[in-house]
Amino acid sequence: MSAFILAGGQSTRMGRDKAFVEFDGRTLLERALELAGSVTADVRIVGSHDKFAAYAPIVEDVFRGCGPLGGIHAALRASSTDLNLILAIDMPFVMPAFLQYLIESAREAREAYVTVPRAAAGWQPLCAIYRRELATEAEKALRGGRYKIDPLFEVTTTRVVDQRELELAGFSEAMFRNLNTLEEVKIANRRG
Repeated sequence: MSAFILAGGQSTRMGRDKAFVEFDGRTLLERALELAGSVTADVRIVGSHDKFAAYAPIVEDVFRGCGPLGGIHAALRASSTDLNLILAIDMPFVMPAFLQYLIESAREAREAYVTVPRAAAGWQPLCAIYRRELATEAEKALRGGRYKIDPLFEVTTTRVVDQRELELAGFSEAMFRNLNTLEEVKIANRRG
């Protein structure tokens, strides 16, 4: 099992690099590293070597400027493990217990190329488990100029963890709330 944190880069809505924005006394990067580290010792950052090499091993995009699908592709190409957690840097409310649940779901769904939650009004592809073999489909999409992740779920075998399943397992869709603006960070900090 490997984990890859999509660190992205300059956020136009944040006005700076999201990874170094502080939330609840720690940077989003520190929180993501800790969260991913709760499920595996093999944690890497998909992002710029210059910015992130001091924090964890780095994987850089093969297809630059193609958004999160480019990062997922790079992660899967760099992986030597079958199961790979992909986690966005800006999802600080995801709990380690949920990641364990997701991993177990992926292990049970041996035929699925991806195990992905579908909650909070849509797919959550940046908190999902991908099998290394999905790199081939991702590369086809990227080479064809298709940068959206969700269409891959229609052409591969996908294990969906839906809203009802989440609730039955004791998880709230609120954990998928991401922080996109400094105002959202301030509000989240006030809520505790």
